[in-house]
Formats: sequence, C-alpha cells, structure tokens
Amino acid sequence: MRVDVCADADEMAAFACAMLVALASECIATRGRFVCALSGGSTPWRTLQRFAGASVDWSRVHILQVDERVAPDGDDLRNATHLHDAFLSRVPEPLGGVHLMPVGTMSAIDAAQSYSRLLHDISGTPSRIDLVHLGLGDDGHTASLVPRDLALRVGDIDVAATGRYAGTQRVTLTYPVLFRARHILWLVSGASKQHAFAQ
Repeated sequence: MRVDVCADADEMAAFACAMLVALASECIATRGRFVCALSGGSTPWRTLQRFAGASVDWSRVHILQVDERVAPDGDDLRNATHLHDAFLSRVPEPLGGVHLMPVGTMSAIDAAQSYSRLLHDISGTPSRIDLVHLGLGDDGHTASLVPRDLALRVGDIDVAATGRYAGTQRVTLTYPVLFRARHILWLVSGASKQHAFAQ
C-alpha cells in the first residue's frame, strides 16, 4: 500500500486523475478495456470532472458503481445522480459501458443479485475489477460497509443489500470483490476523517 498526502483538494484531484488515466491506458493496452468501480460522496467529484476531460479511449471504458442508496432514479440521494452530473455527462464520447445498480426498479436484495451477475458477465468469475475507487466515512465505513451491518460478514457473494444507514437502505460491493480488485484508489479528505483513517 502506498500513501500520498496532497496539500489541498485541487492537488488531490489532479493526482488521482493522473492515476486513473495511467491505469486506464495500461489496462486498455494489456487487456483491451478498463473496468472501473466508482463510489459516491463529495470527495471524488472534482477528480471525476478532470477525468472526463482526459485523453482516454472511452469506448473501452466500463463504469460500475461501488454502492448505491435505494431511492428512485434521478433522486438527489442517489450516487448515480451525482455521477452523471460530475462525470458521465461530461465524457466527450460514448463509454464502453455504464452499469448502474438497478435500485430504482427492484428490491435491494434483487438489485444486489442482479448486479452480482452483471459483475461476472463483465469481469469474470470470480469478478476482478481493474480499479475500485473508495472513500471513507467519519465512522470508518467504506463503500456502504458500515459498522455493525450484516454485509460486513459476507464472504461468498460480491454484492449485498445492507440494512438502513443514515435513513436509507443500500446496495454495496462486498469485501471479497474489493479485495480482488487489481487496484484500489482510496481518496480521503477532511479533518473529520483523521481518526478513522489512522485506525
């Protein structure tokens, strides 16, 4: 594991964008495509705005979600809403694939099972994602793997439904598929995260 400390949000966005571009180019050159799972939260949006303007063969880039709140399509609570505004709407050409968690059309459990099958279709069995972007909550959660939730104990499936957290139920990638990722980019910012990051 490598830890890089940036002076401010702009420096972190530039650093993270450069890493995304380099990994995308490497994966496309070696395997023909780049499969990337993106998290929600406020920290990554500046990075994703920069990434959308980068020189990348977007036709070979597949975007997945790390986690999603169960809410209607277009709801401001949805990570997909902000992902569209910060990134998807800014990419200058069609992506190879945008694969959003189907929480607006089915139950959380059904959405988790459907997304797990999709992961296998895209990245094999067992699924191995090229890059997973993660954030960190003040309470130490990453993805939607929150303290004391049963999804923390999952060891045999790649996507799980969670209990309610901060008012909503969620669907999340689980530790097994996160640990199999070829690369993890963990973006952490803000003084409130220092204790959780240290632990």
